[in-house]
Amino acid sequence: MSLIGIMASQNYPRTFSLDFLVVAGGAGGGFNEGGGGGGGGYRSFTSQTRNLATNYTVTIGGGGTGGNNAKGGNGSNSTFDTISSTGGGGGGSSGGGATLNGNNGGSGGGGRARGGSGGTGNAGSYSPSEGNNGASAGGSLQGGGGGGANAAGSQGTTTVGGNGGNGESNSISGTSKQYGAGGGGGGTGANGGALGGSSTGGGAGGNGARGNGTAGETNFGCGGGAGGDAGTGGNGGSGVVIFKYPDTRTITIGAGLTGSTTGPSGGFKVTTITAGTGNVSWV
Repeated sequence: MSLIGIMASQNYPRTFSLDFLVVAGGAGGGFNEGGGGGGGGYRSFTSQTRNLATNYTVTIGGGGTGGNNAKGGNGSNSTFDTISSTGGGGGGSSGGGATLNGNNGGSGGGGRARGGSGGTGNAGSYSPSEGNNGASAGGSLQGGGGGGANAAGSQGTTTVGGNGGNGESNSISGTSKQYGAGGGGGGTGANGGALGGSSTGGGAGGNGARGNGTAGETNFGCGGGAGGDAGTGGNGGSGVVIFKYPDTRTITIGAGLTGSTTGPSGGFKVTTITAGTGNVSWV
């Protein structure tokens, strides 16, 4: 009997089930009392069927660059197979006009102080939503917070820049962690900048003269904090793709990707891909 015949007679399994998380890169915070960077788009899937001995492309989105005399840069998309999440929207900056406004993205960037509008989240038009809106600054002297995967950014007050929106909690790695938090808005004068989303990885906004925003957390897709008065924005954190699958299966991580596998534990292995573009496959 041929090998194909033997496989068919033994009902050889050609598919398997896995859970996975696809998080895009977070955006950079804006310059000079700017808006916080939006968190990277967050998408989570369970009990998904894929084929064995088949290459699937993975791309990890980089974080956006913090604004230096400019808006914060958008984060880049992350992908697995046909699933994509959208990079976060950069935070607004000084300069007038549309420059004041946060960019659209997986989660939107916050608006710059003195009239900037927040960017719109869920740029991929996914259901459920991959992220939320950045906050408008309104007439406040403080920048608005970037949107997060779980909540919109907060508007600045008369004294403090707006908080970034919370990230989304997920325990696929074995520990509950938050992904896609927004960055905090920048403060002006001696006023403090805002914390990032729930202090769970979103960058804090800068405060005072030349106060710089801090970076969003790497491999969690968190937005960078905005700069304070003449301060630069923090960089957004890069995204991540995480797989959870039966411990009877073995993954191959192809050239161009950086990743690691933990387990087996409780009948499963977990593989985290942290950088690059390339293929993965299972046997």
